[in-house]
Formats: sequence, C-alpha cells, structure tokens
Amino acid sequence: MEELITLYEKNKTKIESFIEESISNIPIEKFIYKNNYKKLFTTFSSLELVYLVDKNTKKQTSPNIFRNKTIKLLQQQDRSYLCNKLNFKGNLLYFSPAYISAASNNVCITVTIKNDDSILFMDFKLEALLEKLNLIELNKPFHTFTKAYYCFASFSLALLSVFIVCYSMYSFLSAFVGSNAFSLEMIFKPIVSLTLALAIFDLAKTILEQEVFFKSYTSNSKTQSEMFIKFLITIIIALSIESLMLVFKIALGDYTQMINALYLIIGVSLIIISLSIFIYFHNKKNKRIV
Repeated sequence: MEELITLYEKNKTKIESFIEESISNIPIEKFIYKNNYKKLFTTFSSLELVYLVDKNTKKQTSPNIFRNKTIKLLQQQDRSYLCNKLNFKGNLLYFSPAYISAASNNVCITVTIKNDDSILFMDFKLEALLEKLNLIELNKPFHTFTKAYYCFASFSLALLSVFIVCYSMYSFLSAFVGSNAFSLEMIFKPIVSLTLALAIFDLAKTILEQEVFFKSYTSNSKTQSEMFIKFLITIIIALSIESLMLVFKIALGDYTQMINALYLIIGVSLIIISLSIFIYFHNKKNKRIV
C-alpha cells in the first residue's frame, strides 16, 4: 500500500492530467441524466465505484454503483462531511488524496465532478490506474502463479529450517546423554546447524515479505542487495564456526592436517573481503543516488 501511494504522489500531476483529459472527452452529463453510469466503467477500466450527491441537500441520490453490482443501502445518506472538503479544480474537478475505500477495501482516489445541481463521485482503484499508465507492471495470471510459487517455496524453506533446528538439538541431546566422552565438537556441530537454519529461515521470511505479503511492484535493488548481504553474513558466521571447530579438532589430533583448516580459513577470509568490497560500493552508490 505504501509503495502504491508513493508512486501516486510521485506521478500525481500525470495521473490527474490523464483523468481530466479523459473526462473532458466524454459526455458526462448524458450518463448522469440518463442514469447510465455503467458506460463509465467501459470508458474507465480502473473505475470501481460511482454515486451521485445532491449539491444542495448534500445527500446521496443514487445507489452505490459498482462494476458488477449495485447497492441501494446508502441511498439518501448524508454526504455533507465529504462535500465540505471539496475544493474544485477549475470549478469542475476535485481529486482526493489516496486512501483505503470502506466500500471496496482497496487503495483508491476519488474524482469529484460538479454538474449543475449534482456532484458525481468516481472512485478509481489506484493499482489499476497505475497499471493503466504503465507506472507498474502487473500481469494478473503470472502474478498469481509467482505469488503462489514463492509462498510454497518460502514455507518449505521455513519448515526445513525448523527441521534442522529440531534435528540438531536431538543429535546434541542424544550425544550428550548417550556419550561418556564430552567433546567440543558436540557443541560446535549444533551451533553450525542452528546458524544455517537461521539463515534459511531469514531467507524464507524475506521472500514472504517481499514477494507474497507485501508485494513490491517495482524492482528495488537496495532491498535485494540488503537481503543478499544479510544472507551472506549468516553463511560467513556458520563457516567461521566450522573453521574454528576444525582447528580445535586438528589441534587435539593430527597436526599434519592443519593445512586443511588453513585453506578453509583463507576461503572464509576471501569471502569476508569480497563482501566488504561489495558493501562499500553498494553504500557509495546509495549515497550518490540520495
């Protein structure tokens, strides 16, 4: 919702000009006098609600007319609280700020048209309006499929991370209770497993936030980079713990294998250096954009 409103505020002039130009090219008066509001929905694909208010009594004189239904319940409803806020642009149009409609539960804007002794209220669905103007790309079938796939994959990752946590704790408790010889390896192995489980769960949570529950309509490289950095840091922590465990294991056993621990430590160090360079240029780019 926040992203939709931000896009609207950024392109407000363009959107208002588009609606104003479209309205000026159609005979609104004919639709009002003939009560033929349905034709407005053919003209405006993003229009979701239309109703008429008497300019003098400030009462709603028509039912709530949606694209596929009509609700007469609110006819004769007092709309003075809406009319008092109107400040018509050029004595003809008024554009409301973006808000969540109580009638449809969608983020929308209301365009109000003054005509003789009546006022026409037209609610436009903001998402559809932005899509119409190519400000967002939204292919409904593809969007539904990808959202379902991301949801399934993310919950699978989350369940896998829970399984890793349970299995690592089970292995630790089994080794702790059933073994007479206690070793540092018994502690380090569950720590590595738990760290990896945390990384997997965090990745699943981020995907759910970005692609399912709070879908992003535009490509946000900053968010993607931050997710990548966060995931890599967790992996580096796990590899560092694994390296430390290997050093202890070799120190207590065969010193000739210490070279293998060195290779692992060098590998982790190179990853840390590479990540540091990436973070440096990422922050530098963001500062330049700001």
